[in-house]
Amino acid sequence: MSTPSSPTLGIGMVGYAFMGRAHSQAWHNAGSFFDTPLAPRLAAVAGRNEAAAAETARRFGWASVETDWRRMLDRDDIDVIDICTPGDTHAEIAVAALQAGKHVLCEKPLANSVAEAESMVEAANIAQGQGIQSMVGFTYRRVPAIAYARRLVEEGRLGRIRHVRGHYLQDWLTDPASPLTWRLQKERAGSGALGDIGAHIVDLAQFVTGEQLVGVAARTETFVRERPVSGTSSVTSLGGAAAADAAVQLGAVTVDDAAIFLSQLTGGALAVFEATRFATGRKNAIRLEINGTRGSIAFDFEDMNVLHVYDADAPARDAGFTRVLVTEDTHPYVAAWWPPGHGLGYEHSFTHQAVDFLTALADGTPPRPSFADGLQVQRVLSAVEASAERSGSWTSIAGASAEAGVC
Repeated sequence: MSTPSSPTLGIGMVGYAFMGRAHSQAWHNAGSFFDTPLAPRLAAVAGRNEAAAAETARRFGWASVETDWRRMLDRDDIDVIDICTPGDTHAEIAVAALQAGKHVLCEKPLANSVAEAESMVEAANIAQGQGIQSMVGFTYRRVPAIAYARRLVEEGRLGRIRHVRGHYLQDWLTDPASPLTWRLQKERAGSGALGDIGAHIVDLAQFVTGEQLVGVAARTETFVRERPVSGTSSVTSLGGAAAADAAVQLGAVTVDDAAIFLSQLTGGALAVFEATRFATGRKNAIRLEINGTRGSIAFDFEDMNVLHVYDADAPARDAGFTRVLVTEDTHPYVAAWWPPGHGLGYEHSFTHQAVDFLTALADGTPPRPSFADGLQVQRVLSAVEASAERSGSWTSIAGASAEAGVC
């Protein structure tokens, strides 16, 4: 745990909702459970809704509230800007923060476009020359079972990778009466299921394999193209007379509900991906399976403390997937928490992210995933959209490198 003598690092967080709450508890737990070289101090939370931001501050112990994030850039007690806002604001905040000499942690996807992401990488490269660091928040990398999977690949336990399958399945939009939110508007979110959850499986596949995607052939679909605007009367169905009800104001859904795409990695492996918020019955099913010449691994976030491992070198009589419970203190991150068998949850990956970020800042080493890693994922997302617009034609991804995703 951090000690009273540990140097402190002032955190200024922009955004106070779902991601803001996840990050808030992470900064608190990082110093409570881990021996971090820097002690995070919750200096300020910023949000346009002062009452809502103040409630987040009260709940999680933030020392102050700002209604304009720009004020945090002038505060000497803030060293890190943590961006937990919708994607349309990421570039402006991150670039300004880096230019002001603040370290930056930015939620994924890095931006809403390749151009925005490129501007963020340019600012990050300049800032890094002055000792200012940045990182993008692909937190699922910090699930112990995923980090363990990466170790197995690094050790050569899977041999040469041949196949990758990545799925991210949710069902929170299956009801057509679910209201229109910012996540369904292209100008705010950039894309739908593709950027919101598809970005995660792209990053996980590249992180675990240590390779990048080189091209895609994709299709996307929007199943419900209009939804009730928040604050108007709710209905159970928008068909027939209900859709004509003047009390229900409908707004256009301008992003995808689901995306599927084929791909290939720099090492030659074939890959298939699916991201949807219409998989009825699936709440947060992140699935990753990787097949190699010497073995395979399989992961499902709905059983997140387990990794299934197949050793192709084992005798035939002993062959089969082994269910590894990733709760031993020799597994990544686990030693700081509970005794073996006491599983971790969704929130712990955010704490691990905070710990890794603090450690990198203390060591003076660039944290990963970098903004450049985030840009590469953005290029994949852009290629998926471009391919889908051309009825699934193969679309190459510029700048693919076999070193991507290794941290």
